[in-house]
Amino acid sequence: MAVGVHVAGTDMVDSRSAGGLVAEIIPDLAAAEALWRRLDADPASLGTPYQRFDWISAYLRATGQAERARVAVLRDADGRPRILVPFTLSREHGLRLARTVGGTHANYHMPLFATRDAAAVGPGGIVAALIRAGRAEGIDAFALKHQPRMWDGAANPLAATGEAEASDGYGLMLGPDPEATVRRVFSADARKKLRSKEKRLVEAHGAIVYRRAETADEAARLLAAFFAQKSARFAGMGVADPYADPAIRSFLTAASTGAEPAVELYALCLAESGRVLATFGGAVSDRRFSGMMTAFDGDPEVARYSPGDLLLQHLVRDQTARGRQGFDLGVGEARYKASICDETISLVETIIPVTLRGRAYGALRRGLTRTKRRIKRDPRLYAALKRLRTLRRS
Repeated sequence: MAVGVHVAGTDMVDSRSAGGLVAEIIPDLAAAEALWRRLDADPASLGTPYQRFDWISAYLRATGQAERARVAVLRDADGRPRILVPFTLSREHGLRLARTVGGTHANYHMPLFATRDAAAVGPGGIVAALIRAGRAEGIDAFALKHQPRMWDGAANPLAATGEAEASDGYGLMLGPDPEATVRRVFSADARKKLRSKEKRLVEAHGAIVYRRAETADEAARLLAAFFAQKSARFAGMGVADPYADPAIRSFLTAASTGAEPAVELYALCLAESGRVLATFGGAVSDRRFSGMMTAFDGDPEVARYSPGDLLLQHLVRDQTARGRQGFDLGVGEARYKASICDETISLVETIIPVTLRGRAYGALRRGLTRTKRRIKRDPRLYAALKRLRTLRRS
């Protein structure tokens, strides 16, 4: 049985069973850019910030994967582009796999839909069209991780029969009024505590300012602070730092610069010295801020004032003032997420097998995903796993 979808008799798939959808696979980013940007810019489109052309292209080029990139475009019977799915091709264990772009640095891997009506197309039609295109490209399976079941109130058809992942995403909807939104998101007690901490921080260290990187130099300075803060944090935990990779640093630098950066950077700083006390970065679109990364100064004389929480409250206010409607803090459990978010973004992994070998891969992935979910969501098993990891590092 296939993972994510059950496709019976795939050798008989034709354009009629694909619900009129026909998939073409564009072989490189440059050939897809004009169409992609047109869909990006259309207010009627539905997608996450991680499927913006600028986010995807910055990641692929920085990580050296641009030559392996492909873009599946699904068109209706009239030839109109309805769904866009970027992916990379990789050879793994003798299989040719089509993987979504961004790895764990992208919280969500949903396709880009031209309209909400396009997202309402039945999953069988999308799957059938991808299978036909996959056969032509010699693909064994499409491996589509981090598919949100719902996005901005619309169901994601590619998540319809996926396998639930170990962790979910956490988000909230913003309102039209910044102060009203802050009062709704942060309880009266939380706001009182944050006001007290901000006051004591100023008394101890001087005036503070909240900044958003608006130039390449500002982005470089905030990223340097983030990398240093995160490096110290991971070293203290005894785990590898994923941001130490020069390719990822190059990606974040590229994505956070330009006229309309794909990643926005924010910081809480001391006004006089410019010392960065906390950082926050997120993938952005016109409608949403999606948190990718955060860090704070680990100095106990700073950390005691919760600079990360102070920055988060400012960020919610700022994003509301900037007219964004959606706000999320990405995938994975954390206290600060649970304290303000009222939406759980359920995620699944969908495998679309194209060949018999792809079906075998799908069965294996299904078992692995279920095992990871069981461990992650069982406190005793998860604690045992963390102890084992600690022993291995010692």
